Amino acid sequence: MIMSYLRTFLPWIVFAVLPSGSWQWGALAALVVAVGLIGQQVRDGVGLDALIIELGSAVFFAALAVVAFTDHDSGVHDYSAALSSGTLAVIAGVSLAIGKPFTLGIAKRTTPRELWALKPFIRTNVIITAVWTGAFVLTALALAFEAHTGHGHSTPATLVQIAGFAVPMVFTIRYVAHVQAKAGQAGQLAR
Repeated sequence: MIMSYLRTFLPWIVFAVLPSGSWQWGALAALVVAVGLIGQQVRDGVGLDALIIELGSAVFFAALAVVAFTDHDSGVHDYSAALSSGTLAVIAGVSLAIGKPFTLGIAKRTTPRELWALKPFIRTNVIITAVWTGAFVLTALALAFEAHTGHGHSTPATLVQIAGFAVPMVFTIRYVAHVQAKAGQAGQLAR
């Protein structure tokens, strides 16, 4: 499961770890990674409904690369980390609003097909996606504040970005384990 999430968010990780002074190249590298991931997963038979974050990533990084290469000194640069998290919040929030939580596509990769339509499986993914959405919103707000105060490319900002992925990842792992344990106990009681 962790590898699925790391793969899904790889373009964002690439953009976050490249030096901010080379933000145009970071945006281009993230775009190339996003397009490569989409291509690979489509070849592997993954449906587009399971690639919500990847598709949103490609669109975001294409737009950011255009801005960055057009005007390297654009004010967008200072807020690029906040915009990244904000974009993820919008993608995740829209996926919830349309009833297709982005985590469903990730969860389906490791869950038997017969469970996909069950209410507990869908509810679990709604909860997990809501936590990711909340984390992205909080991260975007914190990074926007950091950028506004002139600390947008500082160590605290980097720590906020890391926490913005680590906290919901830990929640996801623990919550899935909790749901699976509960289901296992229910199964034992039914015997």
